[in-house]
Amino acid sequence: MKVFQLVLFLFLIVCAISVSFSKNLLNSIIIFMSYSLIMSIIWILLESPDLAITEAAVGAGITSILFFVTLKKIHAMVEVEQDRDKEGEE
Repeated sequence: MKVFQLVLFLFLIVCAISVSFSKNLLNSIIIFMSYSLIMSIIWILLESPDLAITEAAVGAGITSILFFVTLKKIHAMVEVEQDRDKEGEE
């Protein structure tokens, strides 16, 4: 069980660092979602199910939805799709 916890902590650190260095906003949101899900698993392992449910609902759920809506409103997701189309044409 200690090995599993250590692996989760390593994934948590990798997620935190990769969000900082990611230039793509959509990738940053997805990495943030995975960070929240890993954190909720850690809360379960620490025998705190109320915090785990809250982390999963707020961290991975509501916050991520708000980030996706914000990206859509500022047309950042459209720009990413247009960039992919331009790269495919070249």
